[in-house]
Amino acid sequence: MTQGAEDDPTHPGSSDELAERKMRFLFALRSRGVTDSKVLTAMEKIDRGPFVRGIFSDRAYEDMPLPIACGQTISQPSVVGLMTQALQVNPRDTVLEVGTGSGYQAAILSQLARRVYTVDRYRRLTREAAELFRQLGLVNITTIAADGSFGLPEQAPFDRIIVTAAAEDPPSPLLAQLKPGGIMVLPVGQSDAVQSLIKVTRTDRGFDYEELRPVRFVPLVEGLGSE
Repeated sequence: MTQGAEDDPTHPGSSDELAERKMRFLFALRSRGVTDSKVLTAMEKIDRGPFVRGIFSDRAYEDMPLPIACGQTISQPSVVGLMTQALQVNPRDTVLEVGTGSGYQAAILSQLARRVYTVDRYRRLTREAAELFRQLGLVNITTIAADGSFGLPEQAPFDRIIVTAAAEDPPSPLLAQLKPGGIMVLPVGQSDAVQSLIKVTRTDRGFDYEELRPVRFVPLVEGLGSE
């Protein structure tokens, strides 16, 4: 659909249109199962618009994944909301995110947690996300270019871990960096098939696994990227 000046969010006369889009955006989240009031408030406060660039910027408020740099994607908002909801973040928590991508998920988490560490194998993505966090005044996010499949041992253990790329199994270094009582949410499965979003809770006896819903994510790849 071609977008005219009257509904272009960058156009000065579009504030009503933008407000309506955001209202529809929040309604779509609720209708897809994002019901936690704290998560909805965080997603209302963090505008997805700045995290979607280029030719797809006019689709920022649609509930769909979109391409970003380095062959990666920004997840659809309802999946971001459901993953955040499943993570059950508390205000005193320290959270590790594996897969910074656009930075949108980390920005949401920053509204709910005390401290967020986000890692990505692509330096370009961490650099661009860090600049966006600075512009938005999100001072409790630390952005690091690193191989996220090994976690962030120097800052471990974590209260919560979220992984935004699919592994065949939960990576053992990440499980080891989860505090007792901690929660990890991640997609698991083959990268060329439908994966399962799972919630892992560390207990005194080991780990409890709960399957949440089918999803599709880019694969979790070891090593640093070339960009």
